Amino acid sequence: MAERDDPKAALRHYLQATRDDLVWKLEGLDEREARLPRTATGNNLLGLLKHCLNVEAGYFGPTFGREFPSPGELVPEHVYDEDPQADWYARADETKDGLIDLYRRVGEFADQTIAELPLDAPGRVPWWRPGHQDVTLHQIIIHVTCDLARHAGHADILREQHDATVGWRRENRQVIDDQQWPAYVAKLTALADRFA
Repeated sequence: MAERDDPKAALRHYLQATRDDLVWKLEGLDEREARLPRTATGNNLLGLLKHCLNVEAGYFGPTFGREFPSPGELVPEHVYDEDPQADWYARADETKDGLIDLYRRVGEFADQTIAELPLDAPGRVPWWRPGHQDVTLHQIIIHVTCDLARHAGHADILREQHDATVGWRRENRQVIDDQQWPAYVAKLTALADRFA
């Protein structure tokens, strides 16, 4: 495993795995299912992906003096003044397949930043508070991977609520296949009810 000997390759491996997990959670969903809000605050699977692609484009772009080749495809900063949730949902003119394609292109753009710069390359995050804006590429790779992993966890729960599709990764679900889930849920509910 090459990642063991190369810290940058290891970081890149986990970043890519998290990207793949986010895309996997949209697999098999039609446009409505991908967009449908599933929480009281409007969280939806396609919106999570759109948020994550804008996060990556920002952290691996302007932070290191780079601009995504087609910035008009991203949510511009001024839009957040009118709609603070602008990157959390797909507009009517955006499609699931189109956003997945954009997310992959943003990933390639981010990977170019990672490939071209050393881990100790300095960057500056203008939207962070003063005194905390100076960063390194190493720090940003970890920061973005953690942010994406958190949203991949959200996607896990949203997808499970939709159609009971569960699992950590497509190729390694880490779910007990013969578990009697209704009985298990009843057992946990009974335990919780003892404290009512």
